[in-house]
Order: sequence, then structure tokens, then C-alpha cells
Amino acid sequence: MDLVSEQPSPSPARRISQRIAAIAESATLAVDAKAKALKAEGRPVIGFGAGEPDFPTPGYIVEAAVEAARQPVNHRYTPAGGLPELKAAIVAKTRRDSGLEIAPEQVLVTNGGKQAVYQTFATLLDPGDEVLLPTPYWTTYPEAIKLAGGVPVDVFAGADAGYLVTVDQLEAARTGRTKVLLFCSPSNPTGAVYPPEQVRAIGQWALEHGIWVVTDEIYEHLVYDDARFVSMPVEVPELADTCVVLNGVAKTYAMTGWRVGWMVGPRDVIKAATNLQSHATSNVANVSQRAAIAALTGDLSAVAEMRAAFDRRRRTIVGMLNDIDGVVCPVPKGAFYVYPSVEGVLGRTIRGRTPTTSAELAELILEEAEVAVVPGEAFGPSGYLRLSYALGDADLTEGVSRIQKLLGEAR
Repeated sequence: MDLVSEQPSPSPARRISQRIAAIAESATLAVDAKAKALKAEGRPVIGFGAGEPDFPTPGYIVEAAVEAARQPVNHRYTPAGGLPELKAAIVAKTRRDSGLEIAPEQVLVTNGGKQAVYQTFATLLDPGDEVLLPTPYWTTYPEAIKLAGGVPVDVFAGADAGYLVTVDQLEAARTGRTKVLLFCSPSNPTGAVYPPEQVRAIGQWALEHGIWVVTDEIYEHLVYDDARFVSMPVEVPELADTCVVLNGVAKTYAMTGWRVGWMVGPRDVIKAATNLQSHATSNVANVSQRAAIAALTGDLSAVAEMRAAFDRRRRTIVGMLNDIDGVVCPVPKGAFYVYPSVEGVLGRTIRGRTPTTSAELAELILEEAEVAVVPGEAFGPSGYLRLSYALGDADLTEGVSRIQKLLGEAR
């Protein structure tokens, strides 16, 4: 008798866990990858997809990294939570830029801002906890929330509201399961900047209802016109014990590839998140940390030059997009994105095709105009496009001119 053959067959194993299978691909990175692949095939694609400054990292930062690479001390493991010197630099930078007073024990250095986002939610959330998510949102936020077992709750504000949610909207979305509010100003993807009085009102509302705030401040230096960045725990100091601040060097110093971000928060939260990181990645690459020290302790002159260029491009792209029939583009006050409504274009025929969603329109623009943009579905409802103006002036003008020509054929 073959005893082995009589054993019951196991049910087919799921190859990918439900938790990971449910994650949506980063739409912005997917669009950028497709644009680069088409370029590699020789097609003259212009990409507005990635939120990545086109400037090189300032030279003094690069030189600090080169010197750090020569030092054997940087060839070894260092504390999982970050180099003490970098934590000290973050403390000083936070005081200088936002007026928030913190201690080194309140800082965790992470592998870019995305790790800070995920670890914050993993540390704060239990299964079923709800996170209020002002919409349009950065594409990674809902995925990080769901990975941590949380439930994202969209709170939508459209172009007519300047993409700014109100306290009344947040209150309407609040339930007994609400634990966290995600707040991002200046905003990715819209470029909206909340005025100080609205930041204060939202912070006071969160404090009143015992809701944690996770505030992403990575675009703090990129504000224009009369807009002013303010940090919520500075506007509402009593909120500091239930607030986590996310930041990094990527956008301010053109250091997207160096992968240095951080989270700032109450000591117990930072200690718990550091424990998580000690098992996930250990320390951030030491050479990158040394480069970040140079960035944060240097002056902001290079940052001012980049901001001036972004401001110039902002004015150009808004004007050109608003010249297109059916496109409405609010003027962004921060970051380096525009988020035009294209609802007036949808349902019209362009070169034999009639797009009814912004995803279909983005596909049409890529195929017919060879311009890559990100559809609104990546950030919330359909009917919008996100374009980053962190690319060269010539490419920006050429790319939007192609879009103008194509959409000008809409009937």
C-alpha cells in the first residue's frame, strides 16, 4: 500500500499574500518608467510624471558624500535610528525652518520619505482604524495606510475649493473609528497651500477630538506668491504629543536618489518605529546620511535658485494649460505640480477616440502627443491630470504645446 498517495492533497497555496496583492503600483513611478522606456526606444517622449527636480544635487553636498565614502567609519553599521550628527542637524533645521522645538530622541532617520510614511502608520494603527485622507492625495498614502491595517477615508475638495478641505468636511467624515488625519501642505499632487488660519483650525479640531495628525512637510521650502508654510504643531502647540511630522531632503535639495527622510514625533512613537526599522532595514546608508548633514547645515542659496526656476515654470505651465478649451488649472501656491481639471475635455472626440476618464485621456496624450502625464485616478477621482513642472523650461514648453495642439482638436 502506498501510504503517501493516500494522503489528502493540500489546497493550492496562494502565491502572493492578500495584503501584498492588494497594493496598487505607484502610478507616478509607473508613468515615469513608461516614459523612459519609450525614450529608450527612440521616441521623443516628454515626461511630466515624476516629482523629481531636474537640478543636480548641489556640489558641496556631493563633495561631503565623496569624503564620507573614503572614511572607514562609514563602512560599518551605525545606529538604526540615524547618525547622532544627522539627528542633531535635523533638530537645528526644524527649529530654523518651522520654529518647532524637538530633541534628538524625537527623530528617526528613514530610507526616504516613503519609509517614514509607512512606519508612521504601522506604528500608530491597529486593524480597522480609520485615517482621514484629504483628496486628491499622494498615491502612496492610501497604500501605506492599508498595509498597516488601517482604512483610508477620502475627504474630497475639488478645483472650485482650491483643493483645500474644511473642518466641516473633516467633521462630517469623522467616526468612532477615526484615529489619524493625514495632512500635507504644500500638497502633492495639487500644489495647494493651506493658509495659517486654516492649519490652526484643523489642528484645533484634531486636538479637540483626540485625533492624531500625521503632517507631511517635505515641500516646506517650495511656496510662492503670498503663500506661507506653517507647521501644524507650531500653530497648535498642544498637539505636539499626538502629532508626527514627516520630512526629508529629496525635494528641497534635489536629492531624490539619496534616500534620506525622517519622522519627528513623541518619544514613545519614535522608539517603537525605530524598533520596527531595526528589523526592516537597519541604518540608512551612511554616505547618504553624511550628505544630508551637509545639506541641512549649509545655507539655502541653492534652494532659493531652484525655487525661482520652479516659480517661473509654474507661471508658464498654468498660463498654457488655461489656454486650452475645457481645461481649468488653478494656480498652485506650492510644491512643483499643477493639477488641472480636464472634465471639460472628457466625452469629446480627439483623433477618432472619445476618452471618458482622465486615465483614458492620459493614455491618448501619451500615444498621440508623446507626453506623459499622470491621470487623476492615481490621486482620487477621475477628471484631473497631474503634471510636474520640475523639468527643463524648453521641455516644459514643448510638452504643453503638444498637449495644446492635441486637445485643440477635440470636437
